[in-house]
Amino acid sequence: MNDLSRRAVLAGLAGTAAMAALPALSLTQDQAVAFVQGMAADIEKTINSGKSDAQMYQAFEQLMNKYADMDVIARFALGPAARTASSSEMSGYTAAFRTYLSKKYGARFREFIGGDIQVQGSRTDKRAVIVSAKAKPKGQAAVAVDFHVSDRSGKVFNVILEGVNLLTTERTEITSLLDQQGGSIPKLTAELKKRS
Repeated sequence: MNDLSRRAVLAGLAGTAAMAALPALSLTQDQAVAFVQGMAADIEKTINSGKSDAQMYQAFEQLMNKYADMDVIARFALGPAARTASSSEMSGYTAAFRTYLSKKYGARFREFIGGDIQVQGSRTDKRAVIVSAKAKPKGQAAVAVDFHVSDRSGKVFNVILEGVNLLTTERTEITSLLDQQGGSIPKLTAELKKRS
């Protein structure tokens, strides 16, 4: 597995866990750690289920639908354009963005069969708990992953994978796509659907 493929696999795995919600709005470090451990187990169960690629993408999107604060994630990825978008434009874009991410990272999930995520510890940072872990693809060296869990929203709002910020990476890609579509959010939404 080359470095790009390996990073895409790990980003997809981490991104899925990053989009899951804790039940409580105020959490302790122990709760955040338990949550990430539970999500890692849920992801492992999904990728080792023997599902087809199409079923895997659908399962991944269901995880996003259930656990992700896609409004926040999609809005951040869209950047300044989100401030002037209509509610209908944001709704359509967010749905397309979620499906786009499901396929983008789900396409690499099979390469992570047999891998795992092991939580190493946690620390607080302002209004968040950062859960540190090691992600290890089967037959590959483990890499560092930090899950940022918001104490205010009760949701994981970012992941730092090998020093790469997942949110800012997606923002760079989505705003570039928006520029290619002349700044039109409906055209961006249509493009994301094509890529899904």
